Amino acid sequence: MTRSLFPVILAGGKGERFWPLSRQNRPKQFLDLDGSGRSLLQGTADRLLPLAGDWDNLWVITSSQIAQGVKEQLPQLPPDNLLIELQGRDTAAAVAWTSLEIKKRYGDDAIVGFFPADHWIAEQEAFANTLYAATQLAANTAAIVTLGIKPAFPSTGYGYIEQGEKISCFDDLPAYHVNRFTEKPNRQTAEKFLSTGRFSWNSGMFIFRVGVVLKELHIHAPDIIEPLEKHGPDIYPHLPKMSIDYALMEKTGLAYVIPVEFGWDDLGDWNAIERLLKKEETTNVELGTHVGLDTKGAIIYNSDPNDVVVTIGLEDVVVVRDRNVTLIVKKDRTQQIKQILKILQSDPRFTEIL
Repeated sequence: MTRSLFPVILAGGKGERFWPLSRQNRPKQFLDLDGSGRSLLQGTADRLLPLAGDWDNLWVITSSQIAQGVKEQLPQLPPDNLLIELQGRDTAAAVAWTSLEIKKRYGDDAIVGFFPADHWIAEQEAFANTLYAATQLAANTAAIVTLGIKPAFPSTGYGYIEQGEKISCFDDLPAYHVNRFTEKPNRQTAEKFLSTGRFSWNSGMFIFRVGVVLKELHIHAPDIIEPLEKHGPDIYPHLPKMSIDYALMEKTGLAYVIPVEFGWDDLGDWNAIERLLKKEETTNVELGTHVGLDTKGAIIYNSDPNDVVVTIGLEDVVVVRDRNVTLIVKKDRTQQIKQILKILQSDPRFTEIL
């Protein structure tokens, strides 16, 4: 690489839409959802370690609630490379604090990449080649580079990036100025985006020199970066809660996108399991013991090999059996799992199942 890359894993999310498998002390990033035998967090570290060179260059930022679990999952991670947030304030604060810490150790020209802990990525070689190109761009240009995923279908669940002027190619991968970021569109708008050939899904992965992003944060998000510089991470609970997209990427003039085509999924809810594991010849996706009669298009997850899930006449549903909870939900309503969790949180009877 032109310069080495310091990958940072964003591991503070709750993964509520994978409840009841994902719970407060066992969030989504600690789960093995693809049958690989490695959790999503461990898989992300496995993918990034060759790019970092060794564990000394890999960083993780997470919440105080699950920090011990991160240490257990990644025992080789140096303690000083684990940043623990007192309170989750979304990705803008996480990017700002981590960038400040890496600047202290390595200076303004250190190139950092931020990667969510809960993504699934196929084709390691294509992923590595893309990050090589992004690192070259970030090393030689005042650029905040994001990876745009070539859309496989008109998704209404992802944000989109519109590419503007082409600026260069790196190892045959073109890079473009970003025209705009767009939040989750309706179906008609998503279809229109795809027809232009100019839009990518927003992957939530970013690469830049820390000096570049800190300067931009001072311009566009001073209410986040200035308190952190003055008070350090103790100020965390008082910082605005916002995403790096909203705080910076939608405002900066230094956003660039490299469109990529490797297999990718953000594993947002239970329907992602079907996208990953559904085989053409099978009627349902089954993880665990399931006996069904006239059941089709279902996702069945059963965590206890001694339990049996039996279904009759069901279609397009998700059935999850984990410990003392059974969830049954239509596939098109899995986004509402977060709503049911709010109801459960308001009743002390259900504290132990959250």
